[in-house]
Amino acid sequence: MINAIYGKKIGMTQVFAEDDTVVPVTVIQAEPNVVCQVKTAATDGYEAVQMGFGYVKPRRVNKPMQGHFDKQGVEPKRYLREVRVEDASEHNVGDEHTVAAFNEVKKVDVTGTSKGKGFAGVMKRYGFRGGPGGHGAHFHRAPGSVGQCATPSRVFKGLRLPGHMGCDTVTVRNLEVVRIDEDQNLILVKGAVPGGKNAIVRVRMA
Repeated sequence: MINAIYGKKIGMTQVFAEDDTVVPVTVIQAEPNVVCQVKTAATDGYEAVQMGFGYVKPRRVNKPMQGHFDKQGVEPKRYLREVRVEDASEHNVGDEHTVAAFNEVKKVDVTGTSKGKGFAGVMKRYGFRGGPGGHGAHFHRAPGSVGQCATPSRVFKGLRLPGHMGCDTVTVRNLEVVRIDEDQNLILVKGAVPGGKNAIVRVRMA
């Protein structure tokens, strides 16, 4: 079976549970994912299905991708992603994978790309404490000592330093599925997920 579906993060809101408690949820719109290609161990070396989703204007499809879709006999899609499966031969090109597959699922793992923060210092990027805040101090937000004097006379690899923060692939595990709306292709999960509004996320059965 296909244990994941791709969708778009709409945003956050809150809903009332059966015991009248307020639950913060993230709304993910997962339109039907169409199987655009079946990859088997015999032909490709591994078992997977290629999922296509999202509307794309015909003039936005370049010739190589148009040839790919024509060969498979499916409508062009804006995004293509792969999902590993145990036996790809069980699936056929053109099959639709919808949120209905998550009706009995209690927990999911959501993967997305975190928001980009640009260049950030060590206090924002890694939570360093920083120096004293008084007027007499000359050390406030700098990283401090980053190496040794004579031996080994270099900065070790992996040292936490200022740099580009965000735009990383992040997975939030074991989020509770609060509600499934098959009519509008919506999945409501408890809590926050990576990325901004309209970001592409993967929802996988935990």
